[in-house]
Amino acid sequence: MKLKSILLLSVLTCSASFAQQNKTVEEVSIYTTAKNQTEKFALSKAHFKSFPQPKETDVCVFVDPDFKYQKMMGIGGAITDASAETFYKMPEAKQKELLDAYFGKNGLNYNLVRTNMNSCDFSSDSYTYVEDNDKALKTFNIQHDEKYKIPLIKEALKRIGKDYKFYFSPWSPPAWMKDNNSMVKGGKLKKEYYQNWANYYIKFIKEYEKRGMNIWGLSVQNEPMAVQTWESCIFSADEEAEFLGEYLGPTLWKNGYKNKQVIIWDHNRDLLYQRATTTLGNPLANKYANGIGFHWYETWTKSQPMFNNVDETHKAFPNKFLIFTEGCIEKFKFEEIHDWKLGEFYGKNMINDFNNGLSAWTDWNILVDETGGPNHAGNFCFAPVVADTRTGELHYTSEFYYIGHISKYVKLDARRLGTVTNRDYLYSTSFINPNGEMVVVVMNTSEKEIQYNLWIEGKSVSVISPANSIQTIVI
Repeated sequence: MKLKSILLLSVLTCSASFAQQNKTVEEVSIYTTAKNQTEKFALSKAHFKSFPQPKETDVCVFVDPDFKYQKMMGIGGAITDASAETFYKMPEAKQKELLDAYFGKNGLNYNLVRTNMNSCDFSSDSYTYVEDNDKALKTFNIQHDEKYKIPLIKEALKRIGKDYKFYFSPWSPPAWMKDNNSMVKGGKLKKEYYQNWANYYIKFIKEYEKRGMNIWGLSVQNEPMAVQTWESCIFSADEEAEFLGEYLGPTLWKNGYKNKQVIIWDHNRDLLYQRATTTLGNPLANKYANGIGFHWYETWTKSQPMFNNVDETHKAFPNKFLIFTEGCIEKFKFEEIHDWKLGEFYGKNMINDFNNGLSAWTDWNILVDETGGPNHAGNFCFAPVVADTRTGELHYTSEFYYIGHISKYVKLDARRLGTVTNRDYLYSTSFINPNGEMVVVVMNTSEKEIQYNLWIEGKSVSVISPANSIQTIVI
């Protein structure tokens, strides 16, 4: 019986182990991207052999297909004003290339798209969809988005097909709804405008869906504890719970949007557990919340990312999905776009977050220009693809390939499997796709080539891993 069939049988019945069922040597496909290799996703083959008991001197990645965890909901990126404006400055051939690279079936196979409601830092200017003091929202108009953002979103969703998930996040309500009378530098939504702001989400959903873009979900507020020099708005955990439980949630349901996936927090890992336990401790907020979102920016000031906070939150709320809603590398410099550390940072974070219960992952801008923008706040950042609008060229950073080693091969509704390594320079995660394919991702962060054994219940594949590389093994 072939290994693929055995793995599928294990998913359906869990009646027999890998070792018991597999009596033949099975070929596997290994895709490799390395710092010192020109070819990306380079294909090689290897075979399983009997390997009953590894020694402590053996370098190993251990996978057990009998232990299955969360389902994969998708991987994708954000189409911001900056991404869309940059996209339409590029030649048509490069526009098609980018769409195929991200959303094509031979590309990264993205199926998640996030966008901003009202302006964010990655907009050329600050804007809202209503005129000042229009409490009834009679002037609500998304004409601003129809120039660049909506056309690009439509192109992306068309390429993804029926399985796309499209969601949005607000950075700030209109200035006149806030106690600092400004969209920037924090401030809070005035209590008297809680219902008006909830109605604003409904207007946004209706206008976008009227144009053929079905909204899968929304977050309550982007980075609700960040006082930024760009669009921002502060909600404490209790305030977010009150707004969601008494205003936004009921308003969504009353308007026929009970199926929209509502995401709380949408900020860093450092306060993830506190926000989840406090906000979801409110029964009304818990009723309307479907998921918990987070970013990775606490990593810039901490020696170790707080992956344990993800694990504790997942264990505390197993019925709420965890979604990574935003991440990028800041302090953009064009001369550093080919720095391999960009991709390694992505790989470490993605693998660890998935291993701690993450179900969906969304990058920040899918595209920036040669300045790391446009960005009206001067907060310039890297993206997996950088467009040089001066030359019309697209530059693919190592981020793009590290993301792809997961997104290209791990399918919708795949289940994460039990996976560990026995060396601190190896990071690994694995999944089993609905069709029975097993996908194992292994990242070598060391400066040297190594040989490791992919060990699964008494059988092993010997793999050569180049220095500073990421590999996907498809069984």
